[in-house]
Amino acid sequence: MTRSPADGPFPETGSPDGSSTNGSSTAGAAPRRRRRPTPLRISTMISRALIAAVLVLQVYPFLWLLQTSLRDRQDFAASNPFSLPTQLTLDNFARAIEQGDLLRNILNSLLITGGACLLLVACGMAGAYAIAVLGFRFSGLVRGLFLLGIVVPVQVALVPLFIDYSRLGILDTRAAVIIPLAGFALPMALYLFLSFYSYIPREMYEAATLDGAGPYRIFARITLPMSWNTVVTVVMVNAIFIWNDFIFANTFLLSEELKTIPLGLQNYIGAMGNTDWTATFAAVSITVTPLLLVFLVLNRAMIYGLESGASKG
Repeated sequence: MTRSPADGPFPETGSPDGSSTNGSSTAGAAPRRRRRPTPLRISTMISRALIAAVLVLQVYPFLWLLQTSLRDRQDFAASNPFSLPTQLTLDNFARAIEQGDLLRNILNSLLITGGACLLLVACGMAGAYAIAVLGFRFSGLVRGLFLLGIVVPVQVALVPLFIDYSRLGILDTRAAVIIPLAGFALPMALYLFLSFYSYIPREMYEAATLDGAGPYRIFARITLPMSWNTVVTVVMVNAIFIWNDFIFANTFLLSEELKTIPLGLQNYIGAMGNTDWTATFAAVSITVTPLLLVFLVLNRAMIYGLESGASKG
């Protein structure tokens, strides 16, 4: 039997109820396939899981520190140190202040951290401004010499610095700790400022020069107001390491009156190596709190500076 052209290119097929359907309707009735998870969604889930794991690893030690500082001394010694406390007390904080000169240690750490950060920011901004903005002969060589300062280990300079400080008469002073702390952190700070200054349009400096502004006025009116976000970043990165420094303070500070927090915590070790752990953790909690508050404030200031920086737009 022949089929006429009017019947279409596909033959009709019969259905159980006697009706006929063509191929197009059959294709339209086919079930839709489920979409598989895209690689982007899988990567997002993995990244969120990793962020949650890192958050737990960062927050748990701090929470354990706080609950141990509030734990009873006998309860900590008799039970598992990682278990939940059965009794809370504030006697550990009073005992921490009585056993060691904690308040003086905090004051010394504040003075050394503030002085080192101030010296670091001043030298880093001035050096980066001279290299990137003013420019001079052999500026590339000077930049490379600062890069060599990153790979120099701290331990190599301890003995020469100790000899030099004893000859200059500044040994056992806060300046003996502030200078090397700022000096070893200066290369990284310089490169952070150089990276930021490279994004400032040169036309701004040229326009200020045509208006009669000198290099000092350009720095004070243009470069400095635009650099606050980088200043906060430099302070945030280096303040934690300066606050927790032990090598320079243990080498150059000899008197009890100048000891910083890492050195002052040694006073909680008693005879035969016995340590009052709950009082020690209470002292650590007291010393960590100012640094944590400053870190939170500077962190918000850095985010605000990055979002509303003067170089934006």
